[in-house]
Amino acid sequence: MTAAAAAELHTIIDLIRYGASRFNHAGLTFGHSYDNALDEATQLVLHALHLPHDLGPAYGHARLLADEREQVLALFQRRIDERIPAAYLTGEAWFAGLCFKSDARALVPRSPIAELIEAGFEPWLAGRPVQRALDLCTGSGCIAIATAHYNPEWQVDAVDISDDALALAAENLERLFAHNVELVKSDLFAGLAGRSYELIVTNPPYVTNDETDALPQEYSHEPELGLRAGDDGLDLVLKILRDAPAHLSEDGLLICEVGESERHLVRLLPQVDFAWVEFKVGQMGIFAVEAAELRAHHARIAELAALRP
Repeated sequence: MTAAAAAELHTIIDLIRYGASRFNHAGLTFGHSYDNALDEATQLVLHALHLPHDLGPAYGHARLLADEREQVLALFQRRIDERIPAAYLTGEAWFAGLCFKSDARALVPRSPIAELIEAGFEPWLAGRPVQRALDLCTGSGCIAIATAHYNPEWQVDAVDISDDALALAAENLERLFAHNVELVKSDLFAGLAGRSYELIVTNPPYVTNDETDALPQEYSHEPELGLRAGDDGLDLVLKILRDAPAHLSEDGLLICEVGESERHLVRLLPQVDFAWVEFKVGQMGIFAVEAAELRAHHARIAELAALRP
């Protein structure tokens, strides 16, 4: 971009509109917290100008200094040239109304489970009391911390196998004062002997090998450990379904995200009563299942899980 052309961008609105146009022209992929060019451009402009994410629209006509404009344009250029998700460029992502630190140690927070957290996991809990909850495959800690934030009387365990992810989650615990969360390093349930929960929530890796290989460049900045999950995306999910009953209370509930691998799960286990959650934007590949249902079909689930690496 020439200096003369840049000089024509005077206001916050000018920069947001210009950034969105550049992003669309460059064919960027969106899906890390924001799903369109306009919202990403807004996020990057406000970050570069050290302004709040919910800045009132009246400020859109505020004029920029020349060096401020240069900082915004440099951030735009990195987004285009390096295909880095905007959340990694700004170092933060919003989830369930909370601002989390976000970097390449864990996936960018973006699960629809945020909507369930804000709704108190109803109607799926159906009013049953919860004392202990588990976030399995916690990553940045966003699900565990948000759950703990909205339910301060619960004790929440946040589990991951990745030291990098747990280090980021620890920083988010401190950032958001989540005193009722315990971080645990564990390969799924392996390190949770003797622990039982009324609610288990998990957003495990569930992307198939073919889908992982074909992901746009933006996803290459995220840890593959958090994405790839075998030929049908169910390598970890089946093990979770097998082992969860041993860690669920008698009337406990499991909520699990499987995304596009929903169709493979339904094909493998048609006899299991998975309740597929409807969100404001429709079904998103997340199910709730009762502990009793998992116990009733444990033999078949264990048989399938045993075939996975």
